Parts: sequence; structure tokens; C-alpha cells
Amino acid sequence: MNYVETRLAKLARNGDRRAFIDLVDLYKDKIYHMAYRMLHNVQESEDVVQETFLRVYTNLHRYDETQKFSTWIYRIGTNLCIDRLRKRKPSYSLDAEVADSEGTDWYSMLSSPDLTPEGELLLSETQQQVRDAIDSLPEKYKAVVILRYLHDMSLQEISDVLEMPVTTVKTRVHRGREFLRQKLEKEIVL
Repeated sequence: MNYVETRLAKLARNGDRRAFIDLVDLYKDKIYHMAYRMLHNVQESEDVVQETFLRVYTNLHRYDETQKFSTWIYRIGTNLCIDRLRKRKPSYSLDAEVADSEGTDWYSMLSSPDLTPEGELLLSETQQQVRDAIDSLPEKYKAVVILRYLHDMSLQEISDVLEMPVTTVKTRVHRGREFLRQKLEKEIVL
């Protein structure tokens, strides 16, 4: 357990503004990246970060110091993303926001000085296929797959964040991975 975060949370709960700013600095980028991976929208991701910290601030009195602070804040951010995904109407647009290709693509950006222009194009297309496949995951699998493979969380950490049994997380990770495998196999065949 990270005692620094617990100490900062205690100080912030007692009115220490600097401690709260330190918590924001520790987690703002992590929450943004998680939100962006789930929502694929810069503005919505920024909104989720703001709303996450607003909820953290107003609910610091509810934080259980026996739990990891990271689990608590990820739970808040993940739930906000899930709420936004539920409210979205399915829309498919050729103008959909894509991470810029200037190096801020957080999905498996592989750099190699040996890549040919054709290799770079194939890599870019593969990355886009993976992003599209993750986007197409059913809602109940999307969060667990993102937290497991893009945030490298353990099954227990995901269980804590999403407040569901580890066995359910394990099943959803397996089914989400299987969904991705089938989706990507179809893409490659086509």
C-alpha cells in the first residue's frame, strides 16, 4: 500500500490544499489515459478527469484508508467512463477522433529505425485495427480489457476497481480477449 497517497488523502481531507494538488498531480495523467482509452475523445476524457477529482474532493471523507488510494480513484474514473459509454448512442463516423500520429498514440507504439515506409503503414493499419477492435468490445468486456492490458492491472486490482468478484473479472478478460481474437482474425482475412 502506498503510504504517501494515504497520507496525502488524510491531509487533503483535513483541508490541506497542497496535499490535494499533489494527489491531482500524481493521478491526472493516469486517469486521463485510462479515460481516453475507454472513450477515444479528448474533451470527454478531460471532463472525466475533472469530474473524477471533483468527486474525490467532495468524497474524501468516504475514502477508506485501509484500501489503496489508486483503487479508489480508478474506480471513480472508470465508473464515470462507463456511465458516459452507456449514454452514448452508437455512432460510426469516418471523422471519428483518432490519436494523432505525432507520437502520442498510447497503443503499442513500436519504434524501430529499420521500419520501411511500407512497414510503418502496415504497423499503423494494425494499430488502428486493434483500436477499432477494442472500441467494438461489448461494454462489459471493454473496461476489464483496457484495465488489464493497457493499464497492466492484476485481476485482483480490476476486481477492486470495478467492485466485482475476481472470477467474474477473469471470465470477462477471457471472453473479451476471445472477442478481440475473433474480430482481428476476421479483419486479417478480409
